[in-house]
Amino acid sequence: MTNQNISTFKNHLLCALAPEDRRRLAPSLERMQLNLRQSLEKAHQPINFVYFFEAGLGSVVASKEGGSTVEVGLFGRDGMTGTSLVQGDTESPFDCFVQMGGSALRISADDLQEAMSQSAALTELLMHYARTLGIQTTYTALANGQIKLEERLARWILMVHDRVNGDSFYVTHEFLAMMLGVRRPGVTVALQILEAKHFIKSQRGEILVQDRSGLMQLCQGTYGPAEIEYERLTGIPLGKSKPVPNDAAPLIRPA
Repeated sequence: MTNQNISTFKNHLLCALAPEDRRRLAPSLERMQLNLRQSLEKAHQPINFVYFFEAGLGSVVASKEGGSTVEVGLFGRDGMTGTSLVQGDTESPFDCFVQMGGSALRISADDLQEAMSQSAALTELLMHYARTLGIQTTYTALANGQIKLEERLARWILMVHDRVNGDSFYVTHEFLAMMLGVRRPGVTVALQILEAKHFIKSQRGEILVQDRSGLMQLCQGTYGPAEIEYERLTGIPLGKSKPVPNDAAPLIRPA
């Protein structure tokens, strides 16, 4: 589109870029609305676009024969799709879709690769982010194998809480079951356990975080290390307690 407007980046990675790199990307960026369950990447198919989330959540999911899935990665305004592309591949082994609706800045794979070829600093930041998502995936595997369902759910709630505004968000029991790779009744029991401890309140699809510290203690160390590595590698704080700088951005094309 030819119309351009002065806007402000809300994606943390874009905020962290040097002004010249933001100017380099801006002409190729389009602001897009993200709809629930919208597919952003399909496993073993070429990556055509990369999405820098500004609001909402994305899920990276692994699937097995028969159709069952489990979430292996989660991101929001802290991240982006297309990490395989950043690492030199043209496709991902996983599906990626919108877990909670929102908005993103979209760029074509070709334009992002061209910009990366011109800027070592841009390439380094995006590769560092790809590394952090891999670390998050490792701790998800640890949690899935070593801690109870209610503890895994506590970790998941904290990760979502880091990436949304406010202290509440909406998600169905069915969707939670799919993300955690368990049956729906197990999710219902796990939510009841967290409610009984007064860590959350859950009603009609809404989860309200009431005791973040309690949730963190319940995770047995599976929440925290990946978040610390995110800040170490990107230089960007992740979590409710630390603000993220939000500098004025150059021109962006609206969708």
